[in-house]
Amino acid sequence: MLNKILVANRGEIAIRIMRACRELGIKTVAVYSDADKGALFVKYADEAYHIGPSQLSESYLNIKKIVSAAKKAGVDGVHPGYGFLSENPGFALALEKAGIKFIGPSSRVIELMGNKIAARREMKKAGVPVLPGTEGCVSGIEQATEAAAAIGYPVIIKPSGGGGGIGMRVANGPDELKDAIESSQKVAGNTFGLAEVYIEKYISNPRHIEIQIMGDSQGNVVYLGERECSIQRRYQKLIEEAPSPVITPELRKKMGEVAIKAGKWVNYEGAGTIEFIFSNGQFYFLEANTRVQVEHPVTEMVTGIDIVKEQIMVASGDELSFKQEDVQMRGWAIECRINAEDPLNEFAPSAAKLKGYRSPGGIGVRVDSGVHTRYNIPYLYDPMISKLIVWGRTREEAIARMRRALYEYIIVGVKTNIPFHKAVLVNPNFVAGNLHTHFIEKETTLLDEMKRIMSEEQPLEEKLSEIFDDTRRIAAIAAVAALTQLPAEIDEDEITGV
Repeated sequence: MLNKILVANRGEIAIRIMRACRELGIKTVAVYSDADKGALFVKYADEAYHIGPSQLSESYLNIKKIVSAAKKAGVDGVHPGYGFLSENPGFALALEKAGIKFIGPSSRVIELMGNKIAARREMKKAGVPVLPGTEGCVSGIEQATEAAAAIGYPVIIKPSGGGGGIGMRVANGPDELKDAIESSQKVAGNTFGLAEVYIEKYISNPRHIEIQIMGDSQGNVVYLGERECSIQRRYQKLIEEAPSPVITPELRKKMGEVAIKAGKWVNYEGAGTIEFIFSNGQFYFLEANTRVQVEHPVTEMVTGIDIVKEQIMVASGDELSFKQEDVQMRGWAIECRINAEDPLNEFAPSAAKLKGYRSPGGIGVRVDSGVHTRYNIPYLYDPMISKLIVWGRTREEAIARMRRALYEYIIVGVKTNIPFHKAVLVNPNFVAGNLHTHFIEKETTLLDEMKRIMSEEQPLEEKLSEIFDDTRRIAAIAAVAALTQLPAEIDEDEITGV
């Protein structure tokens, strides 16, 4: 078993990983920027290393500083979480060269699956269904025109090295193709440093279904069921659930076996996700995520398997602790991403201090967060406050439980997207399970519903606002007491080689 792990991330996922390490008896190390000096994850870790200014390039995306901190701390493993360097093959390679275990697949697999064209090619070889598309990058409009005509409109142009929907453009006909290609290339070049794009058949109003897989170094790969991730805004997931309302046991088995085939083809190790476009009973490979997903808790809730702990044990050289026949999905889980953003102002980020914070509880409710009352939400980073997850015996019970949990969630001082989640959870099409990736754009009543909720529903925070005032003195005393037991923080200058 690994003895000491550095978590190369921040916020709720850093806390999530550290919790798993604590249960396994593994010491943890945090790295943090100026903006996160007072963050909860820094205090939770056994050791904390300051690695630089708040800018990502000087901290959480700086491979040299993080590897130096790992060496200084004497760790034998690094968990990247999600985002930041989690899918950067150069980071995994740097750790491999330093003799430190990267908790995830090898740098070779990350590089292979991170290139969308190469991944498409490999999945096709593995027998995974892929959408009609170009086998390589398109370099000129003449080549693109011929390819799009052969594929059939509408088509979608995608950056080869991108992710998260960034730079993707749809062309419904030849007259839109040139602008779509140029726009996609420009965004790809500016964002990823690589202005290469390819073309795929565009499926209108599909579902986004992903299969969670786990693999070990002994060649075992299993699937842990599917997640429905169709509620998205600008290709960013907002609400996820497991299982999917439309996936039958037979189809789940078929998709799961295809995902296993994909994992075994590349000798996959650790937690990963094979994402599919689903439409009219057919599914096609979308992309592979070579890391733990933001939405992994819904799978944990319905299977009872701790995905992060399993990652760590696999990275330690253990076999998977379960076999395919051991995986059973029980009940229903839903996750809402609670973000500091204004849903009535194009979801603009709302970076500010949390004047009051009280998370929901009760049976079947889980909150993964990294914040607390008086915490300052940095404007430079993702505005996620927490992930609210509920479990119910049925989808109907899970929806009712999520409505109740959202009602209980009190966040004072910043605007949040809680009204948006409340509006979706009462939307007739959502309740009926009629979902697709353009749900938010097509459900034009959501904005009015949010306004109605905000104006008519008496917030629980108004009833309990005095709690935050009355507890200030107690909280201050508790904070002083806690500080006397905190681990020493090590400044950036003390890290050798930085």
